[in-house]
Amino acid sequence: MGTVYRGVAASDGKAVGKAWVLGSSAPSVTREEGRDPEREWARVEQAIATAKAELEALRQATLEKLGEAEAQLFVAHAQMLEDPELADQIRQLLSAERVNAEWAVKCVIDAMAGLFDALDDEYMRQRAADIRDVGGRLIRQLQGGAGASVADVAEPVVLVAHDLAPSDTVQLDPTRVLAFVTDVGGRTSHTAIMARSLGIPAVVGLGDITARVEAGQVLAVDGSEGVVQVAPDEAELARFRADALRQREERTRLEALRTAESVTPDGRKVEIAGNIGMPGEAAQVLAQGGEGIGLFRSEFLYMNRGEAPSEEEQFEAYRQVAEAMDGRPVIVRTLDVGGDKGIPYLGLPHEENPFLGYRAIRVCLDQRELFAAQLRAILRASHYGKLRVMFPMIATVEEVRAAKRALEEAKQALRREGTPFDEGIEVGIMIEVPAAAVIADRLAQEVDFFSIGTNDLVQYTLACDRLNERIRHLYQPLNPSVLRLVKMVIDGAHAHGKWVGMCGELAGDPRATAILLGLGLDEFSMSAGSILRVRDVVRKTRYEDAKSLARRALEADTEADVLKLVEI
Repeated sequence: MGTVYRGVAASDGKAVGKAWVLGSSAPSVTREEGRDPEREWARVEQAIATAKAELEALRQATLEKLGEAEAQLFVAHAQMLEDPELADQIRQLLSAERVNAEWAVKCVIDAMAGLFDALDDEYMRQRAADIRDVGGRLIRQLQGGAGASVADVAEPVVLVAHDLAPSDTVQLDPTRVLAFVTDVGGRTSHTAIMARSLGIPAVVGLGDITARVEAGQVLAVDGSEGVVQVAPDEAELARFRADALRQREERTRLEALRTAESVTPDGRKVEIAGNIGMPGEAAQVLAQGGEGIGLFRSEFLYMNRGEAPSEEEQFEAYRQVAEAMDGRPVIVRTLDVGGDKGIPYLGLPHEENPFLGYRAIRVCLDQRELFAAQLRAILRASHYGKLRVMFPMIATVEEVRAAKRALEEAKQALRREGTPFDEGIEVGIMIEVPAAAVIADRLAQEVDFFSIGTNDLVQYTLACDRLNERIRHLYQPLNPSVLRLVKMVIDGAHAHGKWVGMCGELAGDPRATAILLGLGLDEFSMSAGSILRVRDVVRKTRYEDAKSLARRALEADTEADVLKLVEI
């Protein structure tokens, strides 16, 4: 019997093949001192120009191979190279330390990526891979363009690597790379998203699989379950291949749901939307059949720079998404920083317990000019599509009213200028603090909608830091206490004719779909790759049966009892 390793299920499907182990694609860099800063900067400028040309070629190739959604990633990478803050930091380091360009680029990129690595939000953490991809491309150009390449794969294999950059992944040939497995990575990384688009099974986050597998060993990869089996016997291989056939048939069935309605057999219709962090990702949501954007994480626009984005820069980003969604709803969450999302130029203090500190709406209501610029940008962009504005981490009625006053002040300023905006723009809040769930009936009288952020709601309800490995078993999204709070929120909103969505990770978990449907949830928002599976559950589940299931879940004692109800 083969040895089994478990990681993160990144791209569905099964494959069997011999291991092809890729050496590290990250360029090796050493520090060299005594360099002429101007000469080194000239080298950086040339490398940037060449890297941008490469990215344009990648964009064109990806457009032809996978379509506009995936091609937009390389537009975003090119924009990173054009970021004045990146250039300023590199130039400052060159001047201050007189080091070689490669070392300066490495230091700046490592610092930028490190900010994302430290975040609690899985989606945001995975953006560090994009930053490192851009940095690695720049360094390779400075070193003459050399580096390990997936193009060296010449026969059908299972690719084994420490990590794969998105730009590596898009060049994979599914006829030669049957699957890939990596030491690091997550399901929401662009590498994983592209693997799903290419139809290549993938398991990531395996820790040290590169050290445990030898070139030529037979690997059986299950990208749906996140399992890699090394050297399986013949009986195991036969079972694996039969399962792989069934999975391919299932994938074909799900693809047919891209244009289907999200409606139960007995007529209960819900909305299934996508979460994004960059404007270009709207295309991925549309490609997967998303009916809107349930969460645009605007903080991405504020990170990795020395000052806040201007109103004009934000306006262009929001307008781009509004126009891309072509009349479909887009919920822009106002700046959600603090806690694990440190932004140096905002002057956020060091706190003993930052998750209970100066963050999210608390920062915005304190730094009024910062907040006003964002609200004006959102309002201006609402003229170009169906934008909604949402305030994060609301705990009290007073906070909602203060945020609404700030929004009204922004509206009045635009009216005086004669700048058009949607006068009827919907206003919502995130419910991620238990206090807000308890007074949901009162908060519903202040806003047009709620969106439940389960990542924080679970963490706060169970007093459990989900990144703390010693207590991670207590992080239970389907714990009855959490479900009761969700029910309280939905009932409180519906009593006043308001709708409720969910944009936390639970919304994209097919195990939870029927229960959430039965609790009365109106909108599910998730990463684009989860949309079809959740829609499939909705279309198979009678609403009356879902309500019965939800009642039993609310009466359960433990999360294990709830999971038994959904046969997991």
